[in-house]
Amino acid sequence: MGPYQQLLAKLPAVEEKIHYTFRDKSLLALAFVHTSFYNEYRQEVALPNERLEFLGDAVLGLLIAEYLYERFPEAPEGFLASLQASLVEEAMCSCFARHLDLSSFLLLGKGEQRNRGAERESIQADLLEALLAAVYLDGGLEQVKTFFWSHFTEEIERALREPTRNWKAELQELLQKNYQTLPTYQLLQEYGPDHSKVFIIGVMFKGKLLGRGEGGSKKEAEQLAAKQALQTLQS
Repeated sequence: MGPYQQLLAKLPAVEEKIHYTFRDKSLLALAFVHTSFYNEYRQEVALPNERLEFLGDAVLGLLIAEYLYERFPEAPEGFLASLQASLVEEAMCSCFARHLDLSSFLLLGKGEQRNRGAERESIQADLLEALLAAVYLDGGLEQVKTFFWSHFTEEIERALREPTRNWKAELQELLQKNYQTLPTYQLLQEYGPDHSKVFIIGVMFKGKLLGRGEGGSKKEAEQLAAKQALQTLQS
């Protein structure tokens, strides 16, 4: 039995975890097909989950926008847009995906498996978006609303109480205040195929490496490098 057939056999376990039963099981299966797997197993699957990610990004944006519109009835557009951006960013989507604990069902190519791709924020976020799109296509807007808010209301409210920290800004402020010097960021390494690059970024200060971060984008890696640098300085 190939990997895709094994996934199909596990779909009832996925449905139990997410508390939603699909009418069209192929949509659920497709959400777990990463591009790296598709490139290696085209004889097993017809498409990767990229189109679902595209749609899921829009679905998520609508869900969050509607929630914020009702949650803050007198807030101006700029305030709502800023909050929405923080709640749909990659790190937040990854947090949602980890809450569901579905990474073991992901179908990845051999290279991504070796690089522990299932743990990467970008891949976790893509899975979340693909899953939202699958529920939307299978059950419609009301079903995807029920699905999303039954799982993630607590995370959304926590994020609104405790906004995501900007580690780069905090590090810059600390070093500027104490040393009147700004940090610099250097690309230390990048690997992986073009569609799924991994970047390792180092944050430098006065010629020394203060921290390093690894992520599916340079922005993500820089934030993680700054976070490690702050932890180093504070310890």
